[in-house]
Parts: sequence; structure tokens; C-alpha cells
Amino acid sequence: MKIGLYFGSFNPIHIGHLIIANHVANNTTLDQVWFVISPQNPLKNEISLLNEHHRKHLIDLSIEGEKKLRTSNVEFKLPKPSYTIDTMAYLSEKYAQHAFSIIMGSDSFSNIKRWKNFEMLLKNFEIYIYERPGFKVQVTHGARLTILTAPLLEISSTHIRELIQLKKSIKFLVPDIVKEEIERHQYYS
Repeated sequence: MKIGLYFGSFNPIHIGHLIIANHVANNTTLDQVWFVISPQNPLKNEISLLNEHHRKHLIDLSIEGEKKLRTSNVEFKLPKPSYTIDTMAYLSEKYAQHAFSIIMGSDSFSNIKRWKNFEMLLKNFEIYIYERPGFKVQVTHGARLTILTAPLLEISSTHIRELIQLKKSIKFLVPDIVKEEIERHQYYS
């Protein structure tokens, strides 16, 4: 089975994340797209990070019933901070019957040289890149890249958290079920 791993904090999951995952699932030869929740991204500040189990639950609610979309808590069990190369090596060994690839935006790809053992990632794994405005993809180090033009929305989790802090509506930015769960548990308040 060909599985694309869509890494992120998903703090919280929003419509933009879901559109990208669904677009990749529908427009590539991948059998499934897994949301890999990063408990701690080494390149991001974790001050406003909701507990990883709560973030996973919000994604699970968002994709319920979708056959090609899954969540993965693999990084919850691995040493922190999470490094993509370590996660890819772990999954490739544990699930040798699957072929894993990485899904990322061209903005993230522009920083790939800052990633731990990025040369091994580029050499050993196919990467699906959805283009973001202002971040042209530079093919490098013989990487196996598939460039996608996915529908993008200018929505950020940071903005959603700010709206919650200001007690403003997040309707239409996140699935209704996620909005209800955030309000019920007062996440990010």
C-alpha cells in the first residue's frame, strides 16, 4: 500500500488542512493519506500547543468515514522533539509492506536543508509537494518530487487560536464538529 504522510502540529486541524489531504488522496496514486500529529516540532514554539491526544481526537472527528484519510499517533511514542527522518525510518521498518512518502507545502520544502538528515529523506522517500504562493520548488539532491497544484486557503491555526482568544467565531474555518468540540472543552481559551 502507498501511504502519504502529512506531518503537522494541526493545532487545531482546519478546513485548509483537510482540503489539501483530500486533494492529495484524490489526485495521486496514494492509497491513503495519514495525518501524522507532531507532539513537538523542533522548528516551532510549543507554548500554545494543545495536548497531542486532543489534537488527534479533533482530526479523527474531522475525517470520520473517509476511507483514504487516517490519523497516526506514531510520533507520540518516539523521542521528542520529532524528526521526520526518525519517523520515516521507524515506519518503514515497522510496516515494511507499505511504501511511505511525505506530503508537504513548498514553504516547508524551502526549509528542507534545515531538517535533520534531509539528504536521506530526499534520497529514500518520494515527496509530494503542494505549491504555496511565493515558494517555487527548487529540485535538489536528486529528489523524487511530485509537484501538485492543490486548492489553498489562507487559513492558519495561529489565526484560529487568536480568534478563540478574542471570543470570535471560527465557524467555516474548521469543521462544525471540531468547532463544537473546541467550545465544549474550552480549548485554546
